[in-house]
Amino acid sequence: MSSNNSNMINRLPKVIQPAARFVRHQEQAAGLSTSRFVQDVTTCLIPKVVFSRSLADLSENTFLEVSEEALIYFVPAILGEKIARNIFSRKLPNNLKAEVATPAVEMLKQKNSKEILPVKASIALTAMAIPLTEFCLNYIKNLMTLKVFKKSDFKNNATREKSEENTEHQKKVEKSAKRHIGAAASLYAGCLGLAALIASKGKNSKVLQKVSQFVLAPGSAMFKKNNKAKNFFNKYFSMDFNNQNGRLVLSKGQLTNCVLIGGLGYFGASSDRGKENLKETATRFPLVGLYVITGSELVEKGFRKLLQKGGKCKDLIGKDLSVPKFDELGDLAKKLAKERKTDFDKEYTSLAKQKIMISGLPYIFAIGVMGFFVAGMTNYFTRKRYENAQKEKAQNINL
Repeated sequence: MSSNNSNMINRLPKVIQPAARFVRHQEQAAGLSTSRFVQDVTTCLIPKVVFSRSLADLSENTFLEVSEEALIYFVPAILGEKIARNIFSRKLPNNLKAEVATPAVEMLKQKNSKEILPVKASIALTAMAIPLTEFCLNYIKNLMTLKVFKKSDFKNNATREKSEENTEHQKKVEKSAKRHIGAAASLYAGCLGLAALIASKGKNSKVLQKVSQFVLAPGSAMFKKNNKAKNFFNKYFSMDFNNQNGRLVLSKGQLTNCVLIGGLGYFGASSDRGKENLKETATRFPLVGLYVITGSELVEKGFRKLLQKGGKCKDLIGKDLSVPKFDELGDLAKKLAKERKTDFDKEYTSLAKQKIMISGLPYIFAIGVMGFFVAGMTNYFTRKRYENAQKEKAQNINL
């Protein structure tokens, strides 16, 4: 934290200083993988810890949350930026190497796109390791639970029933997990092969140029005249990386791929362990998946719109719902104090409170609704389905 902004926050009322520091750190941490990793794991994992139903259930949730967040926050920077970018861009002229970070949608408008597009497509295909690993995580979790807890029946993890494990079912779960992990590895080998082909031949091949465009900007490739469809598919289905200060970082499209491809693994691995696990996944996944892809962005804009309509936070929320960063509040407070002939500390405190409200509501929503509510709701419905099944079973025995 810079000394100037630190001193200004120290001048705020003590009751809001922790919240101000948290909001500021959250904004600064947007590009810091470690900080975001710790923050998001805490947000997602704590509700599941609270509602965990057994040691095996707790272990599975911990493994999934930690590995998924690490996959999102660390692997793109390592695999995309440091490895694939260095490998595939080394033959580019020095004046074009920096252009690799330019989003493909913008690059298609440039004359030199034919040289850079295959490089970016090769990097994107190499990064398919991210969604394919996401696909494998639930199968790896099944193998882990089998190895450590000797369990393959979901009911023994999530209910009070402790039935004897079926050896044949355990073998089936293990075989399915290994088969799907092997299939994902084979598919990734195909991605690497295609990446190598595009990197070596793509510059002079019209077919590979089209393949590269489809990988990086599917909307532009499929919808030439429909701008809405083009923009939608470019945003949510592109395998291209985003550009952050000249570095490659995870994009919205890659996140969508993680959710959709990872979802296949979620449902497949859940189905292997029994219909109750599949039903619980079907209850939880649509809500969480939609929120991960679009919800956080929509929720933030939605809260800002509500505040704007209610006449709140007028000094910060612009007509386009944009909001200045915490580090910009000092300059804004000086400007308002001069215009209104008021005290700087008064204006800065008012702006800090508004900023905390704007940033805090979506964060509380994430913890309360997408965290505790979803975890509690899915656990509740699983328990009720189990209890109803037990009652029906007892009634059938009495008959």
